[in-house]
Amino acid sequence: MPDGPESNADHPTLALDELIHQRTRLGILTVLAEAGRSDFAYLRDTLRLTDGNLSRHLQTLADAQLLTVDKVFEKRRPRTWVEITETGRAALDTQIEVLRDLLARVERGRDHSKEQQ
Repeated sequence: MPDGPESNADHPTLALDELIHQRTRLGILTVLAEAGRSDFAYLRDTLRLTDGNLSRHLQTLADAQLLTVDKVFEKRRPRTWVEITETGRAALDTQIEVLRDLLARVERGRDHSKEQQ
């Protein structure tokens, strides 16, 4: 068990958001954070998902108000646009900070191990 101030603190993994941390949903949010908005086909192809799998994850994230889904017709063809919300950006930022905390702990642990050798 580690010594020092972190020994009494909650472990960062307790702060991971299960809704966002799932690989596909994290991928969706990160693509949208980069692009702001994306069409369904781009998300599907980029993340190598089936239509049904992507649809299900989009619905989960939309229900949590982390993104919006807008179905429109362009030149008489249906097209689905997905956009991250401010709530989604904030949730992703929080998740990234937790991951940074975890990485920092691992790096400190490696440094501590090297010092003891």
